[in-house]
Amino acid sequence: MRSIEELTQEILALPSISRAMLAEKLIESLEFDSDPTVENAWITEAKKRQDEIENGLVQAIPGEQALEQMRQMLKP
Repeated sequence: MRSIEELTQEILALPSISRAMLAEKLIESLEFDSDPTVENAWITEAKKRQDEIENGLVQAIPGEQALEQMRQMLKP
């Protein structure tokens, strides 16, 4: 079995298009390592928030405004 260092050297010698394809495949392989329980909890939360907006219980604000509010909260 080759070491990580040996694999890295071999991969870096590949043409850039091949390295990009390999990088994409590696990233895709990580995306499927999610916990179904956590994923379902996020889906449930997203649906709840959507319902709150649609029913007028909360009002959405633009993303930039939300980020600015967070920056202000995080200032020392």
